[in-house]
Amino acid sequence: MERKMEVPRDYMYGKICMITGASSGIGKITALELAKLGATVVIVCRDRNRGEAARSEIQSTSGNQSVELLLADLSEQRAIRQLAQDFLQRYQQLHVLVNNAGVALNKRIITEDGLEKTFAVNYLAYFLLTHLLLDVLKASTPARIVNVSSNSQAFGSIHFDDLQGEKHYSIARAYCQSKLAVVYFTYELPRRLDGTGVTVNCLHPGQVATNMNYSVTGLFGLLGRVVRPFALDPERGARTSIYLASSPEVEDVTGKYFVKCKQARSSRISYDEFVSQRLWKMSEELTKLNECMQ
Repeated sequence: MERKMEVPRDYMYGKICMITGASSGIGKITALELAKLGATVVIVCRDRNRGEAARSEIQSTSGNQSVELLLADLSEQRAIRQLAQDFLQRYQQLHVLVNNAGVALNKRIITEDGLEKTFAVNYLAYFLLTHLLLDVLKASTPARIVNVSSNSQAFGSIHFDDLQGEKHYSIARAYCQSKLAVVYFTYELPRRLDGTGVTVNCLHPGQVATNMNYSVTGLFGLLGRVVRPFALDPERGARTSIYLASSPEVEDVTGKYFVKCKQARSSRISYDEFVSQRLWKMSEELTKLNECMQ
């Protein structure tokens, strides 16, 4: 049973929240519900038309006009850097960052940075954007980072000898690896943020009925379509994201994995600190983090 979420009436007023991948699905619902709670909401979308439509719907449904659209293709690191710059030119605070954007791709696609796109969007974008916004998050404490993972992490491995799927690519292998990487990131980052007042948690939203179910082919896509009639609607799928972004109950909780608004255990291998530190180092190199932070 899911925990009933209760947020005090004025708890989110004056707080600034950014949600990536917010043009549809659980990202849009998360943005809508945070707007209903009175937060200033910045939605990040790739397509301007879909983004404007989402912003208009969120404003009209929530009655909150403090909803802004920022555009970025999160598969491109230069676009992520520009997104962070655009945000920082407009805002001096950020209280909640929800890394939600994700893809599942039938074939191996290489980004302009030379990276496999699933890994780039589902994980490296979270890693890079979070780091670019860390200073403003620290200046806004208490602040929260919410990373959307998946129970697919339990079937993943970090293929250090083939992170980009050059030797072998399958949609399931790439997707599960990226979602496991999000969990490693969620567990490693709090160790580096200890004492800052910034919390980091991740979640499995449940099996959610989204457009992704229709765009994926092969066995992975077939399984998605088979379970779709029994899947959660985006409103229910977004509940844990909203809970982690806004509930006073988890204001001081960090470095945890959540399912149905409750702490849960992720896969056994996800707690391996040696792997998380090795992945961190490789992520710094792949995002040229030290260069872009200068």
